Amino acid sequence: MKKTLIVAGMMCLGVMAHSQDVKTTFQTSGQWKPLTDVRADAVMVYGTGSRPGLSFGERVESWRKKGYITHFMTGIAWGGYGDYFSGKWDGKPHMDEGQKSVQGDTIMHGPGVPYIVPTLNYLKYFKETQIKPVIDAGISDIFLEEPEFWAYAGYSESFKREWMDYYGFEWRPQHLSAENTYLSNKLKYHLYYRALDEAFSYAKEYGKQKGMDVRCYVPTHSLVNYSMWNIVSPEASLASMAHCDGYIAQVWTGTSRVPNYFNGIRRERVFETAFLEYGSMESMTRPTGRKMFFLTDPIEDRAVDWEDYKRNYEATFTAQLLYPQIADYEVMPWPDRIYEGLYRVSGDSEEKARIPRFYSTQMQVMVNTLNSMPLSKNKLNGSQGISVLMANSLMFQRSLETVEGYEDPQLSNFFGLAFPLLKRGVPVSITHLENTAYADTWKDVKVLLMTYSNMKPLDPKAHQHLADWVKQGGTIIYCGRDNDPFQRVLEWWNQNGNSYTAPSQHLFALMQMPEQASEGVYKFGKGKVYVVRQDPKEFVMLENGDQPLLKVIEQAYGRLEMKNHFYLERGSYVMASVLDEGTISNQPLVLKGSYIDLFDPTLPILKQKKVQLGQQAFLFDINTVKDKKKPQVLAAASRQYEEARTRNSYSFVSKSPAETNNVMRVLLPREPKQVQVSVPCQHQWDNDTHTLLLQFENHPEGVKVEIDW
Repeated sequence: MKKTLIVAGMMCLGVMAHSQDVKTTFQTSGQWKPLTDVRADAVMVYGTGSRPGLSFGERVESWRKKGYITHFMTGIAWGGYGDYFSGKWDGKPHMDEGQKSVQGDTIMHGPGVPYIVPTLNYLKYFKETQIKPVIDAGISDIFLEEPEFWAYAGYSESFKREWMDYYGFEWRPQHLSAENTYLSNKLKYHLYYRALDEAFSYAKEYGKQKGMDVRCYVPTHSLVNYSMWNIVSPEASLASMAHCDGYIAQVWTGTSRVPNYFNGIRRERVFETAFLEYGSMESMTRPTGRKMFFLTDPIEDRAVDWEDYKRNYEATFTAQLLYPQIADYEVMPWPDRIYEGLYRVSGDSEEKARIPRFYSTQMQVMVNTLNSMPLSKNKLNGSQGISVLMANSLMFQRSLETVEGYEDPQLSNFFGLAFPLLKRGVPVSITHLENTAYADTWKDVKVLLMTYSNMKPLDPKAHQHLADWVKQGGTIIYCGRDNDPFQRVLEWWNQNGNSYTAPSQHLFALMQMPEQASEGVYKFGKGKVYVVRQDPKEFVMLENGDQPLLKVIEQAYGRLEMKNHFYLERGSYVMASVLDEGTISNQPLVLKGSYIDLFDPTLPILKQKKVQLGQQAFLFDINTVKDKKKPQVLAAASRQYEEARTRNSYSFVSKSPAETNNVMRVLLPREPKQVQVSVPCQHQWDNDTHTLLLQFENHPEGVKVEIDW
C-alpha cells in the first residue's frame, strides 16, 4: 500500500496457508520485533530482497516462529527491480519502459524506481525473478499491489510501441484531444489487466507443477480514489478474471480526505468519501464471490499530527464496519512506521513524538475487535435499494488539464449522484457496470442512478442487461446532457454499423425510447426510466443544486427516510456516524443502553452515548451477550491465547506489542476474589455490568492473567 519504496529481490520461504483461511493480516518489509507484534492471523512479508544483515528467508522465519501465517506481497507497477532497468538481467537497459509525462520526464516512485509500462519483456522478468522463486520456496498466497498507470503518462517509446500493437495505428499525443485521452487511458487499463493476468496465470500454473494451490490477490485503491488521483487501473474487471482470487481494498485517510463538492462547498469529507470508497470495492466482489479484505490505516503517508490521524482513523474505521457483508481485514500497513515513526504531537506544535500511549491503546482495541468482527445480515439504517452506477471508464476521462473544454472538478459527476442521498442519511450503494451480467448484482437494487457524463460503457452487452432489469421492474434515473467531447470518441457505439452520437442512445433504443430522449418519464416493461437533462456535477457544485434530483428520486422510489446519521449493529458491536453540514439536522445522536466505548482507551461503561456532528461511535453492547455466566474478554488492547475456564476461574495469556498499555474488560459471573497478573496491574470491578477492568503494560511474549471467584 501507499507510495513507499520497498526493495525486492529473489529468495522466498513461507507457510502453506491460504488467505481464505485468514481473517486478519498486515503488511511489513521488516522482521518480527517486539514493537510491531500486531497479533493478526497472517503477515504479508513485503519484497523478496534482503535487508541489512537479514535475508528474506530470515525475515519470514522471524514471523513464523511467533505463530504467524506468512504470505507474500510486492508491487507490480514499481519496485526494487533495478537489475531490469540497468540491463543486468538480460543485457539490455530498460529505462525507456518507465512511464513518461508530456515533458518527457520519467515518473518516479522513488529514487531509481520508475513507474513501469508493463511490457511483455518486463512481465517475463517479473515472472522469472519475483513469482517463480516465491513459489519455489513454498509461498502459496501472492499479493501484487497497485497496478497503476498515471493518467498524465503515455509518452514513452515503450508506450508508443504498445499503442501500435493494440490499436494498429500510430500513437497519438493524448493532450491534443478527448479521443486521444480516452484511447490512451483505455490502453493503460488494458496493459495492467494483461500484466496481472500474465502474472497470475503463470503463478497458478507453475504452482500446479510444484503441487501447490496458489492464490493471487490485488491490493488496490478504490475506483473512486484512482479516478480522483488521475490513475488508471483494471479495478472491477479483475473480479471476473479467472486467476484473480480477490482484493485488498486500500482505503485510508490519505485517499478519503481528497476534497470534494457538496452544496457548492469544496472541502474534505473523510467519512463520506471512505464510505463510498469501501462501497465501490465491496460491490466489485459481492456478485462474484471473490475474497475482499478491507484496510484502513491509523496514520497516513502525509506527515500530519497525531490528533489528525486519530480523528480520521475513527472515520475510516467506522466506514469500513458499515459493510456487514465484509469481515476480513488488513488491520494496518507498515507497523514499523506506525509504532516507531515520529509525528507532530498536535496541529499547532512542531514537537514530534512516537505514537502516544493512549492512541496505541485505542488503536489496538480497535484492531483486536477485527479478529472477532462477525458477518451480519443486518442492514444500515435508512432507505434501502438506491444505487449509483460506476464503470472502469471513470478513469479514462481523467486528465491534469482541461480537454476540449471538458471539466469534472473533484469527480463531481460521481459525487453529484451519491452525495445528495448520502448526506441525508440514505445508505446509497454502488453498482459496477462490469458486473451487470451477474444476477446477484441486482438483488437489492430498486432504483439505479446513472450518467455517461463522466464514464462510458465499454461493452454493449451491459446495456442489454440494464434493459432486461428495467423490463423486469427496475427503475433507472439517467442524468446527463450527453454533450461532453468524450461522447464522440472512437468506440463501439459509433463503429461497426452503429452510428449513435452518444452511448445512451443505444441504451434508450433497447428500451424502446427515443434515442435522444428529452427530460421526462418513460415506461419499459414493468419498469421506468427517468431522464434528467443535467450533468450530475451541477447537483453538488451549486448551492441547493440537488433539489431537482431529489424530487425525481422521490417520484421514482417513494418517500425517503432522511436523517443525519448512520447506525448499524453487528453482533455485539454498534457503529454510528453523525453527518455534519446541517443538511437534515444539527442534533447529536443519542444512544442508550449498556455500552463499552471502544474509541475511548479507558474502556468506560456508558449508559448513554452522545455522538456529535461529524463524529463516529464504536461501542460494545453488553446487553447482547447471550451467555453472561461465561467468563470472557469483551474488549482488549491485546489478543488472548490459551484461554481456560473452570467452575470458579478463568485464565488466559494476553499478547500485544511492547511499549504499549493494555486495557481490557472481562465479563465474569460474579465479583472476583483473586486477580493474579504476571506483571504489575490495576483492576476495578463494575458490579452493574459484572465486568472487571484490567490495566497493565503489554508484552509480546505474553502476560498471564488468572481470575478466581
